[in-house]
Amino acid sequence: MKALTKPNPPLKPALAHREPLRAAHTPKDARDRAVQESLKATGAIPVHIAIIMDGNGRWAERRGKLRVYGHNAGIESVRDTVEASAELGVEYLTLYAFSTENWKRPKHEVSALMQLLIQAIRKETKTLHDNDVRLNAIGDTSALPPSVRDELAEAIELTKNNRRMTLSLALSYSGRWEIMQATRHIAEAVKRGELDPSEITDDVFEKHLVTYGMPHPELLIRTSGEFRISNFLLWQLAYTEIHITDCYWPDFRRDKLYAAILDFQRRERRFGMTSEQLAALPDSTMQEPKP
Repeated sequence: MKALTKPNPPLKPALAHREPLRAAHTPKDARDRAVQESLKATGAIPVHIAIIMDGNGRWAERRGKLRVYGHNAGIESVRDTVEASAELGVEYLTLYAFSTENWKRPKHEVSALMQLLIQAIRKETKTLHDNDVRLNAIGDTSALPPSVRDELAEAIELTKNNRRMTLSLALSYSGRWEIMQATRHIAEAVKRGELDPSEITDDVFEKHLVTYGMPHPELLIRTSGEFRISNFLLWQLAYTEIHITDCYWPDFRRDKLYAAILDFQRRERRFGMTSEQLAALPDSTMQEPKP
């Protein structure tokens, strides 16, 4: 897999593929469907949600366990969040799974994380594929162990034509790394005489980002109560609404996702305009402006 992993061109979700990811026959499931329908009626569901999954280690330490115990517990949070997002009609879900800075952690923790990643991909890929979810990876994937790269490549290949939702895992990723990579590629094109500096625009720059083909996130969720974006999607988050929740990632479930979306629906997204200007527009569904 190449170091700079780019998604396929965006695909519209298949309209005929909206059934739940799991069987829903209990009263609890019926209540969950009712909550989802209420959210859809209340306002727009974000097309793209990004999540900084934080707090696994602290969650485990508070229980007297090793940090890897928290990482393992967080897998169920990923599963529930992916299910609920697909059922709601979210088209893109991007999870910050492992940053370039995370390589600085103790070797035994990094090794355990890589093994958990392999196990999760093996266990979940069939379910993703059966439910029309496309798996994608963004980041410096060349830095990952070969065994992880192989598992990712197989899962990405299997699910590449799925259309319901794109699940992107940010692995060995940082926003600064991504911007530097894009800058180098553009500089090389200028050096080769393929691009004039005056032709460098936002659109040109976007084509060299690992998220090219995906809309920018409308909603960013961060768990553990930290108020920072931690080098995540620095270019793409310019106009993203941010929701902070105090719960650690292993405690994050669909109810917390629903609360974040409801919070998002209550926001007025002005993109630099006034409320009066926004109200005068013919379509209240605003798109991020292009400079």
